[in-house]
Amino acid sequence: MNVLEEIRIRLRGETFRPTLVSAVIGSSFIGRRGLFCAIKKMAPLITGNVLDFGCGSKPYEALFTEAASYIGVDLERSGHDHIDSKVDVFYNGRVLGFQDCQFDAVVSFEVFEHVFNLPEILAEIHRVTKDSGHLLISIPYAWCEHEIPYDYARYTSFGITHILKNGGYEVLEIRKTTTYLLTVFQMFMDYLVQLGPRSWILRPVLQLCVIFPLTLIAYALNAILPKRYEYFCNMLVLARKCAMRSSTP
Repeated sequence: MNVLEEIRIRLRGETFRPTLVSAVIGSSFIGRRGLFCAIKKMAPLITGNVLDFGCGSKPYEALFTEAASYIGVDLERSGHDHIDSKVDVFYNGRVLGFQDCQFDAVVSFEVFEHVFNLPEILAEIHRVTKDSGHLLISIPYAWCEHEIPYDYARYTSFGITHILKNGGYEVLEIRKTTTYLLTVFQMFMDYLVQLGPRSWILRPVLQLCVIFPLTLIAYALNAILPKRYEYFCNMLVLARKCAMRSSTP
């Protein structure tokens, strides 16, 4: 592996598992860091045989240390390429090729906004999950359109709760990954990047002289000002499949 390839892999890792390096060189550190930290805190609750729905490169697999197995499924045709993907099974977008009640838990990160037929797919996820098995998902709220044109929806905490309850799940916890203030700063920095120079020489200047200082200011203000969560970048939802009730004769 040459040096350039090592750098590319490291930078891609920073996208999902951001360190301070991302704060210096990237404009999405606040949103990405909040999501990573939330997943890391909840990951120990996921045990047994795990299915990663819409897995891509399985960026968070290493966090699930309690999993006995970790299988990734994804669409072969989606809004991103599969150059770095670690897909174990491709599916047709409607039916998952697994047995009923095969998995102890299903996880899915930044995927449900790309699913146009969500109730139908949620029924499939429900089918392959054991009774009382867990579902852990993350979905964006304040985030730019991405993987165009396969970006279909944004959900409030109340909206996704309603959908999951109708799909046979009990919502156990919803964790919003950034405060109102941090989200405003994140969106403002994304706006500046969109307006900023395209030159490979000037873009680092914008990053180091504007974006990075704004990131530091955002965290400093967030530490001292009251925290609100009505506006947020992402939310992480932990739910449990409701056990099937046996019918009485």
